[in-house]
Amino acid sequence: MEATTLKPPDIAGMILIGKSFVIKGQVSCDGDLYIDGQVEGIVDPKGNRLTIGPEGRLKANVIARAVVVEGKLEGNIQASERVDLKHSAVVVGDIVTQSISIESGAHIKGSIEVHGESSKDKSASATAFSPK
Repeated sequence: MEATTLKPPDIAGMILIGKSFVIKGQVSCDGDLYIDGQVEGIVDPKGNRLTIGPEGRLKANVIARAVVVEGKLEGNIQASERVDLKHSAVVVGDIVTQSISIESGAHIKGSIEVHGESSKDKSASATAFSPK
């Protein structure tokens, strides 16, 4: 039997905020952003993609084109295209986006508004939450 090794996420070309970083204030950049540290404030990668890694802990409002959450986010998400909540995601806040995917195991407490391009607006309220 072969040993399986986990591959780290493909972060080539991304701006990385690693596990040892703690940032308070506004974070903005002109590229895709990967956060595996702690951020408090506002995160705005200027219309690019934001990935919150499994060790990421944010108390922040997020504005991005696309957002992937693997860690914990306390704050609102405004994504112009899509939001992906992975199985390890914990989100406490409201989400507004055009498309969303939620893996089994993700925890959400807040409202979700999905505004599709060609379909009628849809709203859902998610109240299931259990902290890890």
